[in-house]
Parts: sequence; C-alpha cells; structure tokens
Amino acid sequence: MFFNSLSFAVFLPIVFLCYWFVFNKNKTTQNTVLIVASYYFYSCWDWRFLFLLVFSTLLDYFSAIMMERSNSDKKRKCWLWLTVGINLGLLGVFKYYDFFAQSLADLINGFGFQTNPILLQLILPVGISFYTFHGLSYVIDIYYRRITAERNFIDYSLFVSYFPLLVAGPIERATHLLPQVKIKRNFHFGKAKEGIYQIIWGLVKKVVIADSCATYANAVFDNYESMNSLSLLLGAIYFSFQIYGDFSGYSDIALGTSKLFGIDLLKNFNYPYFSRDIAEFWRRWHISLSSWFRDYLYIPLGGSQGGMWTKVRNTFIIFLVSGFWHGANWTYLVWGLINAIYFLPLLLHNRNRSNMGEIEMGWNFSSLKTVLNILGTFVLTTIAWIFFRVKTISEATGYIQKMLTNFHFESQYLTNERYNYELLLLVFVFVGVEWFNRSKVEPFSGKLSWIKVVIAIITLLTLGVYSDYKEFIYFQF
Repeated sequence: MFFNSLSFAVFLPIVFLCYWFVFNKNKTTQNTVLIVASYYFYSCWDWRFLFLLVFSTLLDYFSAIMMERSNSDKKRKCWLWLTVGINLGLLGVFKYYDFFAQSLADLINGFGFQTNPILLQLILPVGISFYTFHGLSYVIDIYYRRITAERNFIDYSLFVSYFPLLVAGPIERATHLLPQVKIKRNFHFGKAKEGIYQIIWGLVKKVVIADSCATYANAVFDNYESMNSLSLLLGAIYFSFQIYGDFSGYSDIALGTSKLFGIDLLKNFNYPYFSRDIAEFWRRWHISLSSWFRDYLYIPLGGSQGGMWTKVRNTFIIFLVSGFWHGANWTYLVWGLINAIYFLPLLLHNRNRSNMGEIEMGWNFSSLKTVLNILGTFVLTTIAWIFFRVKTISEATGYIQKMLTNFHFESQYLTNERYNYELLLLVFVFVGVEWFNRSKVEPFSGKLSWIKVVIAIITLLTLGVYSDYKEFIYFQF
C-alpha cells in the first residue's frame, strides 16, 4: 500500500474516522486503533514479515526493561549487546549476507580459485532499516540512562510500528515520540488542516515532480551509452529532482498524515538543494538519519574531540556507514566516500559549520556568491547521485566520462517518446515555488491558501504521472 495509491486513499479516512469518532475514549483505545491500522498497513506488503516486526518489538521492549533492572554495568552491557547484536544480525542476514558472500567469492575467484557462493536470495522486508534504527536508538538511550524503560507494551509497540513512519521514516526518537503516544490526543482543526496541506504538497512532489523526472531519468540512465552530453547532463539533473521529490514527498505525506492523528514527527527535509556547502546539505537532507548517525555513532567515536586525524577518521566512517545503510552495493559505498571527500576540505579548514543561518538575499555581491555556492553544491551532489542511481561503479564512471567528453548538445528523442528538455519548465517552476516558500513547511499556508490548494489539485490531476506506477525509492532501503 503506497501513499500515492487508491488503496491508501481509502485506508486513511477509515482509520481517521475510527480514531476520532469511534474509539476515542482514551489514549489506550486511540493507540490500539493505530497499532491495528499499522499492522494491517505493513501486512499489505507481505504479511509474513509481521512476525519479524513483532519479534523486533518484543526484543527491544524486554531487553530495555531487563537492562534497567540490572544492578551491574556488566549485565546492562550484556543486554545492550544482545539486543544490538540480534537486531543488526537480522538486518545483516536479510540485507547484506548475499553481498558479502558474492564479494568474497569474487575476491577468491580473482586469485584463480573457483568458488560458488551459497546465496540466500531473501526478500528484503520493507522498512527493516528504519524500524531497526528506531529500536536501537531506544535501547541505547536506556543503556546510557537518558530515558527510562517503557512498561506499557501498547505504547511502545506504537512507537515502533506507527504506520506513517514505519516503512521509510523519519527515524524517530523515543524522547520525541513516546511522550506524545502516552497521552490522549484531542482533535485540533488547525493541525489537521496543516496535515492536509502537507499531504497535498507531498503528493505534488511525488506524483508530479519525482515521477515525471523518473520517466526522463530512466530513459537516459538505461540507455546512457547512446546519449550525448546534453542528455546525460539533464538525466543526472532529473534524477536529482526525482530522488528529492520522491523521498521528501514521502516524508511530507508521512508528517501530514501523522498530524491528522494529533502526533508530530521529526522534520526530515529542509530544502537541501538550497544548501551553500556540502555540510549544510547534510544538515538539511534526511535529517533524522544524519542526526541518528551523529548521536549514536559519530559522538561515541569521539566526534569532533581530539586531533584532526580523529575528526577525519570519524567523518569518513559516518559517510561510509551511511552509504552502506542505503544498500548492499559498492555503488552506495562509493557514494558515501564521495560525500566524505566533498566534506573533507570544509573540515580541514574548520568551515563545516559556517552556513548555519538562514539564507538572506539582496542585490549585492554577497547574494551572488550565495547563488554560486548553491549551484556549486547542487552540481557536486548531482555527480554523487549518479553513483547512487546506477547498478555498478563502471556504469557510473562510464556515464560521467561520456557526459564530460561527448561534447554533443543537440536535443535527443528518448525511449519515452519525448525530448529531454520538455520537463525543464516544470522543474524551474517547482524550484521557484520552493525558493519563495523556503521559510514554510509547505507553500499553501498564508494568504489565498484555498486558491493555492485548488491549483495544486489541478496540477496533480493534469500533470501527475499515473500510467507508469512508481513506488517510493526509499522503500527498498
């Protein structure tokens, strides 16, 4: 069940009505409705993986309680490593076993020894990377006594399985979400309206921008060997907007849906393509994952304390692990490595926190510099996205080499029976709307909001991509 599907359009109002008008007696009945809805939502992908979700929930729930009851640090550490080991072990088996087995076999074969690896070829449970990290943050916080263990199993189950964030985040923290699910929620029309606005804008990003860009990007990437420099350049740009519209659109729908139930989720995107350097980009892109790695990996490794070597080492570890989190493929590791290399000059010159404030524009040289920095950051990010998009490193290097050396810029007719530049106007309009509304969550609030919403709905109906149904990219992670 996708957020942009007809089945979700039926599912959401039913859950909304049951939640507010049928089972609204207290927070326990509200939470029970959301748990039942969440388990049904997840079972629509593959009901067999419900057992994995329930097991992970039970493991972290009881491990946290036992950790809190333990009198010695040794016992606490044993419970921590037990639950961390099992969680990461399950994630490793489903997501990474085949990758390591095949990579080891390729290495052995490279030395002239023939070996045939045993591959499991398991289906990756949707959302496993996300709900595993939910649970890990909870038990780690218990271990360090930042929070107390949750005794109410219904409340904790909702924290892990809450359907708006279950399959693709944002990656929540117990300190933020649990206090909200432990109290009865009352309906607020203003918050519900904000949620509807955010859902509509998320659908525009996904159905109009991301899926339209995907139509062009796929036609270019799948046939890059026959494309010229202009087509390859536009294909890379279109994929940049595809993945942004796809993932930030999902996050907007998730946050908006949650607001309909009176629950606020962590902000996951903050207009990342308006970043003035790579460090700012990673403070604005997939914020919940970046902050998770900062708090649970980077800081425990020493963070920015110590000498420059420690800072550089920790930075590369974070980006490589982040790349590997996205998928079991060397291309994701290279993508993480490239971003670490981008980040390195800022770190060495102590400028990785130089662009912390909001963007201020005017008719002066400083504003021109800001625009050039934004464009430069987007170019670097787009080049890195090429490795994220392709299946092999050789494809990525071949794509980039041809884009930079072909030197032919005539418009090409693509396999989707369109010319490459037809989408540019829509992308420019989208960038303009985001730019002039960058201080808001969505562009509808404020004056003439109903007119803006009507225009958005008309845009969805007339420019949305429905014939070529596309799932959300981050569902595969």
